[in-house]
Amino acid sequence: MGICLSARIKAASPRHTGVNSKHVSTEGTDLSGSVSKGSAVSVPPTPRSEGEILQSTNLKSFSFSDLKMATRNFRPDSVLGEGGFGSVFKGWIDENSFTASKPGTGIVIAVKRLNQEGFQGRKEWLAEVNYLGQFYHPHLVKLIGYCLEDEHRLLVYEFMPRGSLENHLFGRGSYFQPLSWNLRLRVAIGAAKGLAFLHSAETKVIYRDFKTSNILLDSNYNAKLSDFGLAKDGLTGDKSHVSTRVMGTYGYAAPEYLATGHLTARSDVYSFGVVLLEMLSGRRAVDKNRPSGEHNLVEWAKPYLASKRKIFHILDNRLEGQYSFNIAYKAANLTLRCLSTESKFRPNMDEVVKELEQLRDSKETGNARSNPSSARRPRRRSAGDASNANVAAAYPRPSASRVVQRIQRPIKSARPDLTRPIMGGCVVCSARLRVQNS
Repeated sequence: MGICLSARIKAASPRHTGVNSKHVSTEGTDLSGSVSKGSAVSVPPTPRSEGEILQSTNLKSFSFSDLKMATRNFRPDSVLGEGGFGSVFKGWIDENSFTASKPGTGIVIAVKRLNQEGFQGRKEWLAEVNYLGQFYHPHLVKLIGYCLEDEHRLLVYEFMPRGSLENHLFGRGSYFQPLSWNLRLRVAIGAAKGLAFLHSAETKVIYRDFKTSNILLDSNYNAKLSDFGLAKDGLTGDKSHVSTRVMGTYGYAAPEYLATGHLTARSDVYSFGVVLLEMLSGRRAVDKNRPSGEHNLVEWAKPYLASKRKIFHILDNRLEGQYSFNIAYKAANLTLRCLSTESKFRPNMDEVVKELEQLRDSKETGNARSNPSSARRPRRRSAGDASNANVAAAYPRPSASRVVQRIQRPIKSARPDLTRPIMGGCVVCSARLRVQNS
C-alpha cells in the first residue's frame, strides 16, 4: 500500500443513496442517457476528520459480528479475491434490516476486510468512505456501508456478479468465451461515463487508478468503477494541476504524471486510453511473457494505431467478423488520441463518451474486412452472442499472478517504491505498484 492523502481529506459531496435496498439490487442501467443522468450532486462543507467524514455519509454502520455472520465467519470458500487492501468476501444481508441472513437469501454483498497491518490501508479505507459514501452514479459501484469497530475496518459493497473486466479479458475462460465486440464497447461507454461524472464541474475528482481490475460488471455487463483509495480532489480556482506523490499502476499512469507528479483529469484520460487499447487488442498493458519489444502495450501498439493499413496487427483476433474496418479504425484513432504524449491533445471524457456512443450507434456491420492472418480460423463463441445471452456467468476469480512493469530508466523526480509485496489483482481492490517521488 502507498497512498498519499493529506490529513484533510476533502469531499465534493454528491449524496449517495446506496443504502436503499432498491438501489443496491438495481442493474441494467440504460447506457443511452447523458453522462450525469441518475447522479446526485450537492456541496456541503468539506469534512476533514475521520469522524466528520463518517457522519457526513448516508451509509449503514455495520457491527463486526453482523458481517462475521453474513460472510459465515469469513470462511475461505467465501473469498472473492485478495489485494493490497485485504481480502474480499461474499456475504448475504436482509434487504430491509441489513442484518445477516442465510446464504442464498436477501441481498448478496461483497465485504472488503482491511489488513490490519499498515497505516496506509486505513487512509485508503477512509478515502473509499469519503468518496463512495457521498457519490451516487449508475457507473460507480455502490458502497452500502462500513464497519469501524476496535481495530476492525471493513467496507460493504453491492455484489457485482460478472466480476472484473480484467478477468473477462485475461482470465482462464476468456480464450474460449471472449467478450464480444459489442459488449466491450458497452463496457467502455459505461466506464467512460463513470470517469466523466468524476471529472464534471460539480464533482472535480481525479480517479488516479483507472485499470481493468477496477472496472466491475453487473449481470447485464454494465460497468462500474470501484476502488477509490487513490482518488484525489481535482483542480480548483486557477490551478493548472495538482501536485502529489506519484501513485498508481505501472503501464496505466500518464507519462507527465510519472515524470513530474503533476496530476490532472487528462491523466485519467491517458489511463482510459490504455484500457481501451487492452480491450481492442486483448493484451495486458504490461506483459513480460511477450516477445522482446512487446512487453509494454502502448509502446508496441502506437505505430500500428496510427496507420489504417496496420491496425489489424493489434486487434484481438478473437473478435474477427464482429466489427467493420471503419469502426475499428475510429476506435483505434480515439485510443491514440487518449494516449497522446502531450496531455493538452487528449480529449476530455465527455468527448470520449460521445465518440464511443457514435461507434455503438453506427449502422455499419462486421465482416467489411478481416485480418488476412486469421481469415480461415473459425470464430470462437463470444460472451454476448445470442446463444449465450441468458446464461449466468460464475463470479470470476482474480488472476493468480500479476505482471508488473519495472521502469527501465530512472526518472529524476520519481522512483519506484519496491518495498511492498506485489499481490494478485482483486475484483474489488487490486494490488498496486506505487511509485513515490524522491
